[in-house]
Amino acid sequence: MLNKELAKQRSQLMQKVRDFFNARNFTEVETPIMVTIPGMEPYLTPFETKFTLPSHLKTEQNSTINLYLNTSPELQLKKLLGAGFGNIFDIIKVFRNGEVGGDLHNPEFSMIEWYREKADYKDIMQDCESLVLELVKSQSQDNSAKILNYQNTKIDLTTPWPRKTTNELFQEYCGIDLLQNKEFEELKKSAESKNYDTNGCENWDDIYFKIFLNHIEPNLPKDRPIFVYDYPVSQAALAKKSTTNPFFAERFELYIGGTELANSFSELIDSKEQRERLMEEQNLRRQLNKTVFDIDEEFLASLESIQFPCAGIALGLDRLFMLLLDKKSIEEVILFPLAKYIN
Repeated sequence: MLNKELAKQRSQLMQKVRDFFNARNFTEVETPIMVTIPGMEPYLTPFETKFTLPSHLKTEQNSTINLYLNTSPELQLKKLLGAGFGNIFDIIKVFRNGEVGGDLHNPEFSMIEWYREKADYKDIMQDCESLVLELVKSQSQDNSAKILNYQNTKIDLTTPWPRKTTNELFQEYCGIDLLQNKEFEELKKSAESKNYDTNGCENWDDIYFKIFLNHIEPNLPKDRPIFVYDYPVSQAALAKKSTTNPFFAERFELYIGGTELANSFSELIDSKEQRERLMEEQNLRRQLNKTVFDIDEEFLASLESIQFPCAGIALGLDRLFMLLLDKKSIEEVILFPLAKYIN
């Protein structure tokens, strides 16, 4: 059933998000939904369409070109950073093929990405705390709430929010030190010694994901937000390597109520290293029998023009609104969820 009150609540929350960034002198920008080169993330599948060339551009070889619905505006936003736009944000629809169902997925969803100059991922953590608190307070009668009531759980939003590295979590929940298990066979042996299933795992990251998704993520606190940070560099192709240990990258994910909301990086702005990382992702997509896309040369060139360290984040607005409005599923905060039409 179409819900007019829901539409009103979404509209108010969306305006509050914009007010938050406008008050901090961010510039709102618009990036394209259709792109010629999508992001290279190995485990995402973009929607593909074809653009019919007008007659004056057609050749005997080509009458159409491939276009893709963007999975993330990240590449375009970094081009704007290279062009000197400064602190920016973009509220946009993004698309991921094959992601539908459950409580957290719809193939079309709303995302905000924002980027800060002269900042790293820890500065973005503070942005997240401030944004969520401001949205929660805007819905409270006394404008001072620091508790989010979600599905009969009180989530304490008192800052600073807890922070744990991926390695701390692997040691705490699984008794596995990632730094002592950097190779595939080492991690496989350690996982199997603790009776973790490694069937179907063909590389180190497969084992990591299987353990994290099955034995760590479900046990993350439900009554406090948590920043999970410093991911293995193999899982952060666009992120700067950690200055304390290059096995890890300066990446975090934000969980609230056990739900993953956001993914953030201290941005990698070394174009040579970025090219090498993208080539590695091309190879992984090839191994996964996924479409291999060209490297976006305009994106790489733009990195050379970025003058200051910077950090950015992608935050799923539908999931955030689901939490703020105390709904069990994002389908309850989307007016036209696809699952309604395919079940």
